[in-house]
Parts: sequence; C-alpha cells; structure tokens
Amino acid sequence: MTGKSMKVEMIPSIITLANLFFGFLAIIWTINGDYQVAAIFILLSVLMDGMDGKVARRLAVTSEFGRELDSLCDVVSFGIAPAVLTYKVLLETNMGVWGMLLAAAFALCGAVRLARFNVMKISTHFMGVPITVAGGLMAFLVLFHNNIPWFVYPVVMVLLSILMVSTIKVPKLGK
Repeated sequence: MTGKSMKVEMIPSIITLANLFFGFLAIIWTINGDYQVAAIFILLSVLMDGMDGKVARRLAVTSEFGRELDSLCDVVSFGIAPAVLTYKVLLETNMGVWGMLLAAAFALCGAVRLARFNVMKISTHFMGVPITVAGGLMAFLVLFHNNIPWFVYPVVMVLLSILMVSTIKVPKLGK
C-alpha cells in the first residue's frame, strides 16, 4: 500500500473522529454551563456522522474498522453528550435523581442500539431509530429549552429511548 492510498483511507476516519471531537466538546461546554454551544457541537457531530460513511463509499475505502470507530464515536456524541446536556439543562432541576436515571437510560439504549446495529448488518433499513437521530433531536430541542415546557423533554427522551431499541423498520436515507 502506498503512502498516498493510506492517506486517502484515513479521510473517513478523520471525519469520524471529528464527530467524537465535537461530542467531547459538547460535554465540556455542558460542564461549563454553555448549553447552546454544547447543543451546536452535537449538531456538528450529526453533520460529521452524515459525511464519514458517504466519503468512505465515494472513495471506496469502507472497512470494518471504520464501522466500529463510527459506533464508538456515536455512543459519545449521540448517547452520552445529549443525555448529559439534557440532564444539566432540564432534568437535574426538575426531576433530580429520576432525571439522572432517565438520562442514563437514554445513553444505555443508544449503546444497545449501536451494538445491535453492528451485529445485524442490515443494509436495507435501520432497526429502531438511529442514535444519531435521537441524540441530534435532543440537542436541537435543547436549543429551544426556553420556549418549550420542561416536561416535554423527559417524554421525548423516554420515547426516543424506546424507539432506539425497538424493532420498527426505519428507512435509510437515499435507499
């Protein structure tokens, strides 16, 4: 393998790691109390997650390594980061320990959803709502937390948690 081809093969993984980087920044900004910026970082992760696979297919460099790396990054960016963000913005004050448990359940359901996705290898559709959709939606809703009643967030979080681990068929975009 030439040096040039190794560099081309790295491009999708660099995009995937940008997803993780933005997810990490979202957690840091949440800890620092800048919730709007944290939500935007999660949405930037959504953008990176949408690009990495497309770039890998376009460059004909898809790999098992890339798929695994993508899932590891997704659990942080779309499971843990939105759960921590939603907890700190709305659930901690309004629900206490129950809010913490709900946020943890969201992250755990996301991890289960990703593990199932990795072993099932279905190419025609997703089984259950993708974690990227669930985490991205929670981040998007947090952007409007001053305009949406707080009790909407736990309801949406429960529904998304259930939908992530459900067996409903969700069409893949572009299929």
